[in-house]
Amino acid sequence: MQDQREVVVEPDNFNDRDSALGDTTDGESSTASLNSSILDYRRENGRTYHKFHDGQYHFPNDEAENERLDMQHHIFYLTLNGKLGLAPPNEANFKLGRVLDLGTGTGIWAMDFGEEHPEAEIDDFEEEWTYSKPFDYIHSRMNNSSISNWEEYIRKSFDHLAPGGYVEFQEFTLPLSDDGTLTENHALYKAMHHLGEAAAKLNHSFIDLNTIKPMLEKAGFRDIHEYHYKWASNTWPRDAHFKEVGAWNYQNIVTGLQGFLMAALTRGLGWKAEEVDVLAAEAKRNMRDRRVHAYWPMIVVTGRKPEAKGE
Repeated sequence: MQDQREVVVEPDNFNDRDSALGDTTDGESSTASLNSSILDYRRENGRTYHKFHDGQYHFPNDEAENERLDMQHHIFYLTLNGKLGLAPPNEANFKLGRVLDLGTGTGIWAMDFGEEHPEAEIDDFEEEWTYSKPFDYIHSRMNNSSISNWEEYIRKSFDHLAPGGYVEFQEFTLPLSDDGTLTENHALYKAMHHLGEAAAKLNHSFIDLNTIKPMLEKAGFRDIHEYHYKWASNTWPRDAHFKEVGAWNYQNIVTGLQGFLMAALTRGLGWKAEEVDVLAAEAKRNMRDRRVHAYWPMIVVTGRKPEAKGE
């Protein structure tokens, strides 16, 4: 666990002939998807999307995306050293009642958590937070660029927690590099830059991860902790753990890139589907270059609702 801002990931040594990934990346593994019922959806540019608030959510919900989400869940499992979260409710002997999973994806986190805590009643969220009973633990994952008002989102989380309950946010932002090897000329940089532009146009801007903790403080949470991680773009790190995470994240991003970009760029920036496909293909090729030390910043922030006012 890293409870600090600075996480250093050293690049491995590759010669020019070995600097690009092959057809498969180190640690690549097949993944099995969970069958999920898509009750209502829209078709657009060859993908399906949630029809809930039609057109507002710009990531697909089809089988390809569901498989990627299950892969992403595994990356979190690796990142958190075999844990589903870092808040106290994830401890083996912690007893709790109601759990709310925000951004459930295929539901794999909720199912895994339910196996570890069979006594818990687990829900996910839809349009209105009309729950009559408070929750003991609210878990939110990968909702950056899906939430239009984060202060309101965090306030609702606070309001729907029981006194002494915990909240946990597991979030990401757009990629960067510490050594300047990811430049504005790279297609991956361009793709992510345009994704950020489109998200802003669609009123779902990517927020600065370092603003989450202050927003929890403002909402009234106590015992707030934040943990910083880096998901490498491929197997460029020297450290074996970071290399394994990078291997999985390479597959995660390459599998999902076209889906990340398609609706956002066509709806938000007016691109043609063919233009998005070209950019996605170029960015995928960039992802193979181990001389580019790109990574996705990740953060986990946990907090506790006070037992009583004034605590």
